[in-house]
Amino acid sequence: MFYHLLKYVLLGPLLRLVFRPRIEGLEHVPESGPAIVAGNHLSFSDHFLMPAVLKRRITFLAKAEYFTGPGVKGRLTAAFFRSAGQIPVDRSGKEAGQAAIREGLGVLRGGELLGVYPEGTRSHDGRLYKGKVGVAVMALKAGVPVVPCAMIGTFEAQPPGKVVPRLHPVVIRFGEPLDFSRYAGMENEKAVLRAVTDEIMYAILTLSGQEYVDAYAADVKAAEAARKAERERRFPRMPLS
Repeated sequence: MFYHLLKYVLLGPLLRLVFRPRIEGLEHVPESGPAIVAGNHLSFSDHFLMPAVLKRRITFLAKAEYFTGPGVKGRLTAAFFRSAGQIPVDRSGKEAGQAAIREGLGVLRGGELLGVYPEGTRSHDGRLYKGKVGVAVMALKAGVPVVPCAMIGTFEAQPPGKVVPRLHPVVIRFGEPLDFSRYAGMENEKAVLRAVTDEIMYAILTLSGQEYVDAYAADVKAAEAARKAERERRFPRMPLS
């Protein structure tokens, strides 16, 4: 109930009024039955803009940090995401990834739409990064189509670290569903999972026009943070007198 209240009364109309997103290819999203919508992830606002324009309810696998934040703000954020039907995902290890897959398969077996960001985290620089294979595992195990989706302009509207979005043109573009039935029963084959994931990422890339980086976003972020820490260690800032 709260999901529909957010979408049709509280948040959805406001988002459409502020961002005025242009929607392309909405007809590619199945009107019924289970399917995965796999998109690029550029901004915190992606969580809300895509559901606001879809005719059907969509459930996202959201990072667990949204549900475990400290203080009043953390509790409010957790309550919001739970009320909106989002599923917390612990991204701290292999077993955590298996738990996320189980949760996602549960959504699909219920005949619903599942939203997935194959990159696993928001892009910190607007580029598209290598996809993780969990989306392929779910697509093959559930035998469902994957609808690629490109969020365009949300990075400029609300880049990482910016709390209040700014006005910027936004396009939400859906591509034709990808059918992977030819790989049925091969969800344990690493080469197949990589091929399926790369096909999904290529479809997203074609829709978004982003620059592609053949590395995981989390690894690139960690490497950049390590380099920054090393620079600060070697060249500490002098205190102002």
